[in-house]
Amino acid sequence: MTVSVQLRWLPHGIGLPLPRQQSAGAAGLDLAAALGPDEVIEILPGDYAKIPTGLALALPEGYEAQVRPRSGLAAKHGVTVLNSPGTVDADYRGEVMVLLINHGKQSFPVRRGERIAQMVIAPVSAVTLVEVHALDETTRGEGGHGSTGR
Repeated sequence: MTVSVQLRWLPHGIGLPLPRQQSAGAAGLDLAAALGPDEVIEILPGDYAKIPTGLALALPEGYEAQVRPRSGLAAKHGVTVLNSPGTVDADYRGEVMVLLINHGKQSFPVRRGERIAQMVIAPVSAVTLVEVHALDETTRGEGGHGSTGR
């Protein structure tokens, strides 16, 4: 299934590659850092930073964009998306930002054009909550965190 999403480059994003799926089976489109040519954001161990992507979207109604970590950054550097997945709602028209956190042991520099996250476009269900006095019974019941095993 193909979903058409309008993208607008902001001035500081012009010249970056268009986000794209890197392989035929990839779910996510890579997002790049839209920093100035000589700008570096250094994320210290345990610290986080909001990184601009230089783009804004117009998602179709009934869709969201999920901003997720890139597995390579997490595996190699301990860098991930802090509010993972971040959600871009269909009615949001501002810049897509990526909140990166460094869980690694060394400082992590972010430079212009570096792929920092991936974005997955996904359908969203319209939800109507219905208040009731009791819920139906299940085998699990009220067992919460860790109740089904380790």
